[in-house]
Amino acid sequence: MILTTAERLFAERRVPAFAHRQGGEPPAWGAADHRFGSKAGLVRAIVRTHNEHIEGIRVRMLAETGDSGDVRDWVACLVRPVTEHLTALGSPSWYARFCAQVMIDPALRGIADQELRHSPALRRILEGLRRCRADLPSEVRTERTGMALQLIVHMCAEREGALAGNSPSSCPSWHDTTTGLIDAIVGLWLAPVSNRF
Repeated sequence: MILTTAERLFAERRVPAFAHRQGGEPPAWGAADHRFGSKAGLVRAIVRTHNEHIEGIRVRMLAETGDSGDVRDWVACLVRPVTEHLTALGSPSWYARFCAQVMIDPALRGIADQELRHSPALRRILEGLRRCRADLPSEVRTERTGMALQLIVHMCAEREGALAGNSPSSCPSWHDTTTGLIDAIVGLWLAPVSNRF
């Protein structure tokens, strides 16, 4: 209950609003602060709670993908676990918008990045992408990985926000969001590289 309430506060009121304790803040925030010791501890707990389910989906998809040499298979392994998890949460949910808020706060993003580094399945997915595009300079692979993660987080946050507000969305379903993300990220990974490195 505390995690869900805190996740919703992060998603709806924006992370920077909690940089300092303010008068009139919700009692749930004080309870979360007390239970997890700090905003960093709270962010870590929220990310871990969701990553447990997402990691299970990644493991299943990796078993299905095997040693594929197709970029699209590896991009699907990157995208589908997130969108499948968000679909399972139902509506309203706050996790995608929570992630978008965490991503814009450098300190909190570092915490989320640390948690992702603990994912053996995610490391295997990124290694699969690297194998498929071994011709790319390492700096380009790093840049494109970052771009892909930004696209996933922000497009999912947009869809989740539209669902929560009963607003029109650029994608009418999570399935369409997933397909659009996979198409875009495959294009990103297969795009030519300008001579700048």
